Amino acid sequence: MPLPLQRSVLNNIDDLRENFTSSWARTDEIFAIVPRGEWDTSPIVWRHPFIFYVGHLPAFFWNQICGAILNWKSFNPYFDDLFCRGIDPDVDSGECHWHPEVPEEWPDAAETIVYRDRVRGAVLESLEAVGRSGSTDVMAQQGRVFQMVLEHEFMHQETLMYMLQQLPLDKKRRPKPLPQYSFQKAPASRSILIPAGRARLGAKFNDGLFGWDNEFEEVFVEVPSFRIDSLPVSNGQFFEFMDSGAYDQESYWRPEDWRWKNLEEKKSPALWVKRDAGWFYRAMFDMLPLEQVASWPVYVSLAEARAYANWVGKRLPTEAEFHRAAYYGPDGRESIYPWGNSTPAAQHGNFDFVSWSPMPVGSRPAGTSRWGVMELAGNGWELTDTVFAPFPRFSPYIESYADYSRDFFDGKHFVLKGASWATAADLLRPSFRNWYQGHYPYVFAKFRCVSQ
Repeated sequence: MPLPLQRSVLNNIDDLRENFTSSWARTDEIFAIVPRGEWDTSPIVWRHPFIFYVGHLPAFFWNQICGAILNWKSFNPYFDDLFCRGIDPDVDSGECHWHPEVPEEWPDAAETIVYRDRVRGAVLESLEAVGRSGSTDVMAQQGRVFQMVLEHEFMHQETLMYMLQQLPLDKKRRPKPLPQYSFQKAPASRSILIPAGRARLGAKFNDGLFGWDNEFEEVFVEVPSFRIDSLPVSNGQFFEFMDSGAYDQESYWRPEDWRWKNLEEKKSPALWVKRDAGWFYRAMFDMLPLEQVASWPVYVSLAEARAYANWVGKRLPTEAEFHRAAYYGPDGRESIYPWGNSTPAAQHGNFDFVSWSPMPVGSRPAGTSRWGVMELAGNGWELTDTVFAPFPRFSPYIESYADYSRDFFDGKHFVLKGASWATAADLLRPSFRNWYQGHYPYVFAKFRCVSQ
């Protein structure tokens, strides 16, 4: 079933103002983890330093709302342009497509925060101004632009966590209160038959308040029957793959994946650390024995997931198979979420910063799909082996952000579905598509296997 048509956000400015202020509070909490003396560092080579993102988020607000819709005069055009866009890396070639205005030295933190705060004030002024503007821009209609910039911030909150995950533990401040880790044993995984049937990909443009261009227009596909594991692969299961020696055997890897593994000298998943005493897991704020987090989902690249699936004689699901397993059931009806149509809540899954870490797989049974497949939303994005590509009636309808998706229709990026623990609940709609290169190792991405 399609998402219910939501009313214009412009009908309730107070709620919209609260959405912005609460989102900014979370962003500020994330940046506060990094001492300002570290804002010029980048723990992921493919990303700008933290200071760029302090400026990028308000620049996006200004450029999309105050600039594109309201045509307000900028108080800092240089920052609007400097912080406009990040890096488009090519992980395989080692090349980066840099913004042409990347400076030799970034502005200092104090100056960037002044810019951020002035933009935030302007955004709050714009909440009523957009409705009165008379703009014919489709992004002004129903206040779509406000949901777009909020979702942009939500996505960057998560990708900032990827950077923080790679930052040395002694360079991070621990937020308070920190949720307690859970190390309970995972339930046994089962192989579940999903009979052949139809699946909807994408959505109709007017079915919801907002969607990114790659979500439209909807298409229905017929999916042959398949079997899917009820749970994603855990650290413990992946360790068996490592311990068997198969991780270092070429026969389990695709040729392009094996070349990447050798080029990067990959010895383990990105969050695993080998020490004399054994293997450890680098959580966001602690180094934990790997055996202690054996029940947590393993976070790996698509290449590593493919190799594991080949080792067990299976494969990864397609985007269509994910939809069939997540949003349909034995009665043939479609639902908005894997568990049904009720609003996402903490009992349904580990998302929306319920916990600042993974949880044991299968620890949120209320989120189980009607087929009995667990954890399709939350605890880690679900890798698929579907190349990120446009739907047949794709149109880059956001004129001020026309390259949002099409720059990545290059055959190197693959679709991820579901959500991680750092994904905002707004992004749980079935049409939302995440994507990353198959050899990018820093995503909070898990996987499960399928077979015919």
